[in-house]
Amino acid sequence: MLRCFLALCLTLWLGAAHALTAAQALAMAAGDTDDRVAAVRQAAMEPGERTADFLKALLDDEVKVAAGRAVIVRNGQGSDPVTGASVHVPEDAEDIINNNRMRGEIDTALAAMQLLGGDEPQRLAAAQALMKEPDPARLPLLEKALAQESSRRVKDQIALALAATQLGSDEADARKRAAEALAHHPTPDTRLLLNERIATEEDTGVKAQLQRSLAQVDDSLAWGERLGAAFTGISLGSILLLVALGLAITYGLMGVINMAHGELMMIGAYATYVVQGLFQKYLPGAFDWYLVAAVPLAFGASAAVGAVLERGVLRFLYGRPLETLLATWGISLVLQQLVRSVFGAQNVGVENPAWMSGGVQVLSNLTLPYNRLVIIGFAAAVLLGMGYLIGRTRLGLFVRGVTQNRPIASCMGVNTARTDTLAFALGSGIAGLAGCALSQVGNVGPDLGQSYIVDAFMVVVLGGVGQLAGTVYAALGLGVLNKFIEGWAGAVLAKIAVLVFIIIFIQKRPQGIFAVKGRTAD
Repeated sequence: MLRCFLALCLTLWLGAAHALTAAQALAMAAGDTDDRVAAVRQAAMEPGERTADFLKALLDDEVKVAAGRAVIVRNGQGSDPVTGASVHVPEDAEDIINNNRMRGEIDTALAAMQLLGGDEPQRLAAAQALMKEPDPARLPLLEKALAQESSRRVKDQIALALAATQLGSDEADARKRAAEALAHHPTPDTRLLLNERIATEEDTGVKAQLQRSLAQVDDSLAWGERLGAAFTGISLGSILLLVALGLAITYGLMGVINMAHGELMMIGAYATYVVQGLFQKYLPGAFDWYLVAAVPLAFGASAAVGAVLERGVLRFLYGRPLETLLATWGISLVLQQLVRSVFGAQNVGVENPAWMSGGVQVLSNLTLPYNRLVIIGFAAAVLLGMGYLIGRTRLGLFVRGVTQNRPIASCMGVNTARTDTLAFALGSGIAGLAGCALSQVGNVGPDLGQSYIVDAFMVVVLGGVGQLAGTVYAALGLGVLNKFIEGWAGAVLAKIAVLVFIIIFIQKRPQGIFAVKGRTAD
C-alpha cells in the first residue's frame, strides 16, 4: 500500500510540475515577439496535454486575451487553457496575431513536445523536423531528448539534429566536431546545412573541415543520384516498351503504319477511368482492386476498337502505306473528338490504389515509387506473354507465316483475313494495356497518345522492324540514355540528342539493332 501511495504521489507531482499555468499561457499569447518566443520554448521543455492543446489553438488563431487571461475560443465557445472549463468571452476580447516567426516557433515547439513525449514514429518525425531548422537555443531540448531516448533509430536522428544545431555554436571546436559528425550522415538536408555554414564560416580550420565533410557527403549522394537516373531511365524504358509492343505487331509484323496507335492507348486509359468510377460507386470497399479489373477491360476495349478498325478500313489498304497512314491519322482525330464529346476536353483523374502509393527508400536521396516498380513488372509480364503468344501458339504461328509469305500461308489453308484481324486486335489490345499503365503515372486526357506515338515508332525502327528482342533493347536503351542526358543537358537537348543518335544509327544500320534473317531479308 505504501508503494502504491508513493507512486501515486510521484505521478501527481510530475503532472503538476508539467501542467500549464495561466501565467505561461498569457506569456505565450501576449507581449512582444521575443518574450513570446522565449515562453514557447520554455513550454516545449515541459510537455503536457494542456500545453500542446494551447499551442495548437494558438497556431490556429483560436486564442484571445481577455481581462489579463488567455482564452481558447472554438466555435464561439470559450474555454480555460489551464483547466479546460468553459468561460465567458467578452466582446472586447483581444485577438492574437502571430507573425511568421511566431508560427515557426510554435510548429517547432509542437515537434519538440512530440520528441519528448510521442510514440516512436512521432519522435523520429520530430527529430527530422528539428534537424531542418537548427537553432542553438534548442540544444538543451535535444540533449534532454538524447539522454532519455531508448530507440536506436530515433537516437541516431536526434544525434544528427544535435550536430546540425551545434554548427551554429560559438565554439570553433564544437562546430568542427559537428561537421565531422554530419559527414557520416549523407542526406540532401545535410548537404544543404554544410553549404549554408561554409558561406558564413570565418574560422579557417572549421571551414576546411566543412569542405571535407561536404565533399564526403557529395560523393555518397552521387551514387544515389546515378542510381536514381538509372531507375528513372528503366521506368521510362518500360513505358516505351509497353507503348511499342503493340506497334511492333501492327507495324513491325503487319507493316501497317498506324497513326491511331496513341488513341488506342487513350481508350485503354479511359477504360481504366470508367472502371475506377464504377468501383467508387458500387464497390467502394474493394476500390484498391479496381486496377486488377481494369486490366482485362482496357485490353478488351482497345482490341475491339482495333478489330473494327481493321475490318472496316485497313483491310482495304494493305500494301498502300501512304493511304494507310492518312486513314489512321484521320481515325485518330475522330477518336480524340469522340472522347472529348463523351468525357470532356479536360484531363480526368485516375487514382493509384493504396498498395501502389508510397515507395521503397533505398538511400537517403533515392526512393523507388511503388507505382513505377509495378509498371516495370507489368511491362515484363506483358513482354513474356506476348513472346509466348507469338512464338509458341497457333495464332503466333499463323501471324508469322502470313507476315513472311502471305500467298504461301493462304495456300496452306491459313485464313489470312482472320489472322490479320486477330493480329491487329492483339496489337491494339496491348496498346490498351499501355494506356492502363500510363493512367497510374500521368494525366489521362484526349491527347494522351500524342506524347508517345513518335517515341514508339522510333523504338520499333531502332530495334529492327518485326524484331521483338530489338524492341526491348531499343526501349530500355533509349529510356536510360534519355534520362542520363537529361540530367546533364536538360530535357529539350536530351530529346534532340536521342533523335540525332537514332538518325545516325539508322543511316549506318538501316535494318535496326536486329536484322531480319533469311534469304528474303533484303
